[in-house]
Amino acid sequence: MLEKVYKPNEIEKKWSAAWSAAGVFTADTASSDPGYCIILPPPNVTGMLTVGHALGTTVQDILCRWKRITGSEVLWLSGTDHAGIATQNVVERSLAAKGTSRTELGREKFLEECWSWKEKYHGRIVEQLGRLGASLDWSREVFTLDPGVSKAVREIFVRLHEKGLIYRGRYIVNWCPHCGTAISDEEVEFREEDSKLWYIAYPFTDGGGEVVVGTTRPETMLGDVAVAMSPEHERAKELEGEKGRPPLTAPQIPIIRDEAVHPGFGTGFLKVTPAHDATDFEIGLRHGLDPFVVIDSKGIMNEKAGIYAGMDIFEARKAVLGELEKQGLRRETEDYRHSVGHHDRCGNIIEPYVSKQWFLRMESLAAPAIEVGSKGETVFFPERWKNIYLSWMENIRDWCISRQLWWGHRIPVWYCDECGIEIVAREDPPECTGCGSKEIRQDDDVLDTWFSSWLWTFSPMGWPGETADLKKFHPTDVLVTGGDIIFFWVARMIMASIEFMGEIPFHDVYITGIVRDGKGQKMSKSLGNSPDMIDIIDTHGADAFRFSLMMLSPPGQDLLFDEKKLEVGKHFANKIWNAARFVLSQEQGEGLFGGEEMQGEPHCMSNLFEILYATAPSGSFETGWEDEWIASRLAARIEEYSKALDSYRFDEASKTIYEFFWHEFCDWYLEFSKPALREGGDRGRGAALTARTVLGASMVMLHPIMPFISEEIWSMLSPEPPLLAGFSFRGTPAEMRDGTLDADVALMMEIITSIRNLRQSFNIPHPQKVTVVINTEEGKGLSTGIQRFESQIRGMAGIGDLTVADGAEKPAGSAAAGLSHLEIYLPLGGIVDLGAEKERLGKEIEKLSVECGKIGKRLEDKKFIQRAPADVVDRERERFGEMEDRRKRLEGILEDLG
Repeated sequence: MLEKVYKPNEIEKKWSAAWSAAGVFTADTASSDPGYCIILPPPNVTGMLTVGHALGTTVQDILCRWKRITGSEVLWLSGTDHAGIATQNVVERSLAAKGTSRTELGREKFLEECWSWKEKYHGRIVEQLGRLGASLDWSREVFTLDPGVSKAVREIFVRLHEKGLIYRGRYIVNWCPHCGTAISDEEVEFREEDSKLWYIAYPFTDGGGEVVVGTTRPETMLGDVAVAMSPEHERAKELEGEKGRPPLTAPQIPIIRDEAVHPGFGTGFLKVTPAHDATDFEIGLRHGLDPFVVIDSKGIMNEKAGIYAGMDIFEARKAVLGELEKQGLRRETEDYRHSVGHHDRCGNIIEPYVSKQWFLRMESLAAPAIEVGSKGETVFFPERWKNIYLSWMENIRDWCISRQLWWGHRIPVWYCDECGIEIVAREDPPECTGCGSKEIRQDDDVLDTWFSSWLWTFSPMGWPGETADLKKFHPTDVLVTGGDIIFFWVARMIMASIEFMGEIPFHDVYITGIVRDGKGQKMSKSLGNSPDMIDIIDTHGADAFRFSLMMLSPPGQDLLFDEKKLEVGKHFANKIWNAARFVLSQEQGEGLFGGEEMQGEPHCMSNLFEILYATAPSGSFETGWEDEWIASRLAARIEEYSKALDSYRFDEASKTIYEFFWHEFCDWYLEFSKPALREGGDRGRGAALTARTVLGASMVMLHPIMPFISEEIWSMLSPEPPLLAGFSFRGTPAEMRDGTLDADVALMMEIITSIRNLRQSFNIPHPQKVTVVINTEEGKGLSTGIQRFESQIRGMAGIGDLTVADGAEKPAGSAAAGLSHLEIYLPLGGIVDLGAEKERLGKEIEKLSVECGKIGKRLEDKKFIQRAPADVVDRERERFGEMEDRRKRLEGILEDLG
């Protein structure tokens, strides 16, 4: 029997251990069941998982558990990511706190520190996933620096290099001075910032005039190699062949024409600094202008900056502007707001920087990936992400794949100091393949973290080998991830899988919304604004946490997280527990198992009972309309639930099980069946059979979303139940559906609810019996159907006298409620002081009108909307809606009273 009080933490530990011991989440490649596979987006080993991780993980777990229950062989592949820049940063900070650094330790010792960090935080991540209930196959766990993955990464690099797609060159890249490495375009986060646009004069070398250039970065003028203007500029012909003199440097520079210059920006002239601006670099290539680097890799002015050497860029900017002022070359200054690139990992400003890097040509890889997206071979949910994906792919640029780090996959290229050749190899070469010299050294850089992650649908399954896992589970079925990494990861995985597997990596891509805090900021480890998942689970329970996340997360919409919102899941878990205790207490004589074979006519639930519990119920039973009704509703709800999950509507699936269990099963069916249960005998046994069967089927539906409580209750429903986590459910028999009965009972429930609402409106206590008249529309045949349920309507609505008739008249002084094709009248004479009630209603309506007016004015105030926190504005709108709704309802009641 279930304990009186639901204790989630005890139950969670119990069933986590049971699932692990039974190995129910270990996929079997020899199974004849259809394969179903999801890969866990590998979390970075840099700390705790956030509520955002919990959202995505719960979605994946729901899909995997439901597919197991419905007959698939499921592989949910587990793994973690080495997270090159992020991990190296935190380890370096840790070393700095100890008074040392990576350069003092050397490469090998530093890597040992990184591995130690990985082991420490990897365990924390595994614990968090386990506490959440993630049904991952831990027997296949992979880390992105494991030997098998490293082998695949090298194989990919060599193949792409052999095809001429990987090359090394001196190009301008996004450089993070703080992290000391190049990063890709996708790792740059642009933020709007207030700045200045300074206008500076560039005199002609012959002294005959000047051009004025607008810039936000005057310190980079020390690296200017030209001034550019649009070919359409009004002075283009006049200035052709003219030379200018940069104000603070000696050499003369040409004035050139280039299409990249917008004639309407600033003065229409652009200073060209190829070493420190991506657009200028391209202009330099077109005009044969060599980059002149004046800022080093740490963001400090170098020796070529002359007297400004050793200054950081902000100090140099101030000094340069001061010198220009002295020379009389500063013109006007404008306030200017523009986007500034920041590193998405450390948050520091990105510096465009010319350096030697490794690149991957993307155009030929992108073409087939664009095709599969356009044709819908890989489908995006929500659909709007398809266009975002295609837009990026159609404008793709080469990928800078090298990073100036130590933690990661070291680039498999060696240089010979004797003959100077480059050696690209799958295995470490013992000597130069050209001259035989032993004097060879490996490239110091590592590959971008995403270079191992883009292989993630096939490298963890043993590629480049031909393995049973690949044969059974690739392509995978769905990728669940956030929209912020659609370019980093999703698009690249599609390209890699098509190139190396000859097939798409996954059929569907489900993009979750972003989980934000009360201020609207994304919850992240770096901001420290996400509560620890384990603390949440300790307080509320994993099932309540999971259910609340799903209930409150429509597809693709961001979620403003507030721990108070988890109460919905907590209350639901308690409701489930208490209902299960009630059902399990209804044994009815010898019980439903192990007695004589079932006698008489089959019960409407007997087939489903046998599907769930692998045995026919014993004894004799009598079926009532309420049993047939809940059987029909169960069949309908299972169909709704399955469709919702198949279309990735996790919010709808959660609401379906919630509405069915709480309202249809608990509020209505159990109330309908209590007289039969009290009566006992065959009718009581029939009601007990129905209740236990519906409870079991409900636990099957509930299990993907709330696995722990459903497993505990399931374990009590039959003598030797299998683990629900490994149970295969064949569905509900079609004959259980009865649309006519559904409609009849739905009308009865509406009538009862309407009468209860009228009683509540006039504060009529439940023990007090009332008179009710139901006026049905003539010719619809409603009165006969309603009279079938007269005893239920009387008992559940607290009715003394009940009249149901076509064309029944409304008694004087009655409250009324209208439903389709009928009206309900509740005479108030002798129950309510009509005069006093009218006065009370009038005062309350007036009070609500005043309050609605105040809130309405506040919501019309643009300053309030702009300045108040988003959650405050939302609460005010919600209050306004509730008050306005109540005011209208009270006005309707007052009108009824005449």
